[in-house]
Amino acid sequence: QVQVVESGGDLVQAGGSLRLSCTASGLTFDDYAMGWFRQAPGKKRGGVSCINYRGAFPYYTDSVKGRFTISRDNAKNTLYLHMNSLKPEDTAMYYCAVMPDLICSDSWRSHVKYWGQGTLVTVSS
Repeated sequence: QVQVVESGGDLVQAGGSLRLSCTASGLTFDDYAMGWFRQAPGKKRGGVSCINYRGAFPYYTDSVKGRFTISRDNAKNTLYLHMNSLKPEDTAMYYCAVMPDLICSDSWRSHVKYWGQGTLVTVSS
């Protein structure tokens, strides 16, 4: 049984930093690209970042470029999202996603194989 579990969400002041983690079990972790998505209150879930099976060629949505960094440690079956210079508009539930392929396809925002339960990030102004 595949399990995807996020952690690291917290309440932080604007300008602060957080690191989200995601561990995946029940699958061969390095057979899949991995992604982070987020859903703010009253908004649709959207893609934040995606990274291929080797930890290369990351994609970022425009609003987080230069502030967020995605990485992975395949030996630990763990995905990370390092978030710096946080803004109140980053407040959302953040979800880890196992993508269906080795790489982040052009439609990576639309196709996810497995979801985590989410971890809440709240940025106060």
